[in-house]
Parts: sequence; structure tokens; C-alpha cells
Amino acid sequence: MSDKQLNAALDLMRRLPPSQIEDNLAGLIDLVPDLTEDLLSAVDQPLRVAYDPVSKKDYLLCDYNRDADSHRSPWSNKYDPPLSDGAYPSNKLREIEVQANEVFEIYLNLYFEGGVSSVYCWDLDGGFAAVVLMKKTQDQSKKGQPMRGTWDSIHVVEVKNKKANSHYKLISTVMLSIETENESNGKINLAGSLTRQDEKEYPVNEVDTHVVNIGKMVEDMESKLRQTLETIYFGKTKEVVNTLRNSVGNSELEKRKNLSNQIGSAIGNRN
Repeated sequence: MSDKQLNAALDLMRRLPPSQIEDNLAGLIDLVPDLTEDLLSAVDQPLRVAYDPVSKKDYLLCDYNRDADSHRSPWSNKYDPPLSDGAYPSNKLREIEVQANEVFEIYLNLYFEGGVSSVYCWDLDGGFAAVVLMKKTQDQSKKGQPMRGTWDSIHVVEVKNKKANSHYKLISTVMLSIETENESNGKINLAGSLTRQDEKEYPVNEVDTHVVNIGKMVEDMESKLRQTLETIYFGKTKEVVNTLRNSVGNSELEKRKNLSNQIGSAIGNRN
């Protein structure tokens, strides 16, 4: 019965507004407490930001750095609230984690012009796994433009070590929310998520390290996801909006066209 309940809950979450995912998930957990762990691990939520007082840096919270009610900072490797028996990566994997956090912080500044990123690693038999988290929030209303948006990306990588090469399996999810409001068009909110996966084999040596290989895959995947969102999803939205407004006059059509172009530009200007 629990499998049927879980499938029904996940199907319901797919049909509810993405902008209300946290409230809807909390409601489902209240209705079926036995599914709490399954729902928290299966449903991607907007990333939350926390502050590490030790390193004096922000970091992102997710299920992968949570142990009981505490979360581990990738910068100081400390749990908040403190946890005496929390899970930690091995010393060698911690070195990879530290390097990955430094690299993706630079990546975020280059591609997003700021934001918050976190990388967490954990040991597996015959390899390891990592999650790369990135969050960028932009509020153009302060600059006189009625546009606010959030980009959350979650990249989960499983690495299996082999003799010659290492096998990398990547599952990436992007959650995007854009909100705009003005007197002529009113308030419009677009939100959704997109998930894709990829598998590659790369050599691992002093030049092509695990961090370099994971970075290549994440960079390529993010580019593909952005292009898909821009050309297909927002392109289709623009087409539908234009079709709807065409029947009420060219002036209204032009307003909607400009609005659609603003939304498309918000995605295209990420790079």
C-alpha cells in the first residue's frame, strides 16, 4: 500500500503549481507521515541558504548534507546544530570536496555573476558520489524592472572507479521561477523544473582529476538545460501568449510580446 501511496503522492506533486512545492510537500507529509523520508528524497525543493559562522560563508541545504536535524557546511565541515556522530567523507574524499567547492564557487561567479554554491561528497563501495548545488536569485525590481527570478540547479554524480577510466553517471535538475508584474500586464509567474541525465567515462590522472571531469559534465549539462528552457519551454509559452492575445487587438499582442521577450532575456542573460 505504501508504494501506491508514494506513487500517488508523487503524481499529485507533478500536477500542483511548482511555485507552491514547499507548502504542498509539507501538506502531504502531514497527511501521510510514514512517507516523510521517501518524499523528502524524491521531491526536489528550492534550495535553502544557511550561514556558516566558522567560515563566515553561505552554504546550501539539502538532503545530502543533512544528518538528523543538522546540516554540514562544506566550508568548515561542521554540523549546525553541532552533531557528535554525524556522517563525514573520508579524508581523501574530503580533499576532493574542498577542491570542488573552490572550483564551483569560481564557476558560479563566471556564469551567474554571483550566487551560492555547495558541493557535498560521500563514500560508496568502489567509488564515491557527489552533489553540486547552485542557487542564483535576481531581483530586477530594485533597478526599476518588474522582474524577479530564481535558478536552482542540483547535479548528483555517481563515480565508479575502474582500472583505466572512471565511470560518471550524472542526474541534473534545474528549478526555475520567474515573476513579473506591471500595471499593463498584471502579475505573471512562471515556474517549473527540468531533469536530464548523462553518463561518461573519463581517464583520471594528475591533469584530468575527478573535479575536472565532473566540472566538464556539469558545465555541458547546464548549457543544454538552459538552451532547452529558453528555446522550447519559453519559446512555446511565447507562442501561446501571442496566439491568445491576437484575438483582442494588436496593442495587447505587442504588450504580451514584449513581456515574453523579457522572460526569454532573463534566461538568455544568465551567461
